[in-house]
Amino acid sequence: MPDFPRPPFPDQRQPMPGTTAAMDPRPDHGEDSYRGSGRLADKKAIVTGGDSGIGRAVALAFAREGADVLISYLSEEEDAQETRRLVEEAGRKAVLVPGDISDAGHCRAIVERAVEAFGRVDVLVNNAAHQATFSSPEEISDAEWETTFAVNIHAMFYLTKAALPHMRAGASIINTTSINADSPSPQLLAYATTKGAIHNFTGGLAQMLAERGIRVNCVAPGPIWTPLIPATMPAEKVKSFGSQVPMQRPGQPAELAPVYVMLASDEASYVTGATVPVTGGKPFI
Repeated sequence: MPDFPRPPFPDQRQPMPGTTAAMDPRPDHGEDSYRGSGRLADKKAIVTGGDSGIGRAVALAFAREGADVLISYLSEEEDAQETRRLVEEAGRKAVLVPGDISDAGHCRAIVERAVEAFGRVDVLVNNAAHQATFSSPEEISDAEWETTFAVNIHAMFYLTKAALPHMRAGASIINTTSINADSPSPQLLAYATTKGAIHNFTGGLAQMLAERGIRVNCVAPGPIWTPLIPATMPAEKVKSFGSQVPMQRPGQPAELAPVYVMLASDEASYVTGATVPVTGGKPFI
């Protein structure tokens, strides 16, 4: 079993949204470990937040399984180019689309670009997220609350609605929720609330789309070592990050990717409306 990093971690802070290069230790996205076996051969995927963290690991795994990938990201150009390199190194097509998914028009543009490049959409991974830490509701501005909802849940609706005309039976939508949907952190009030909404959105949408043969599931990560952590959490939380779960360490993005591959694959043909927890042992009810 790999010897994954454990807390305590070095002191580190980054401006939002954070970059991979500044992290210590560097996250593991599966660069040296993920081996594909053709499980997503010739599938066409959109991955939001695909520049780093869980999104990069998913894009890498999808490519090594045979999929072409559109990588949506906010503005982290260096990280996005590295993800592109990994996808193209796997012999697959990578399309980069920067921009703010809180804007409905940009969400539609992402799907249009994917259809232009690939001809269809087989897998939509709604993964991008915004979070910030606050100690009281009074600290959360109206703009912060609205931004969190716009990025984390409204965009999922806009992207899904735009993608559906280009999806056929057998297609898959995978949403990233969180352990916070079940066990909310009070310091992440806005973020945790959106993650609960994503969980409900997934369950309802799965029922709506079942007759079309389009599956909808979500993955609920626990503490995962990504740039979002040093960019949005207090130094003491970063130092001990992951110690709160039974495995007493954060998960690495590479440890999430196989779940997304399974849910995107034809092998999961009877799996819809499900939430798959990847939490290091913390129960998800």
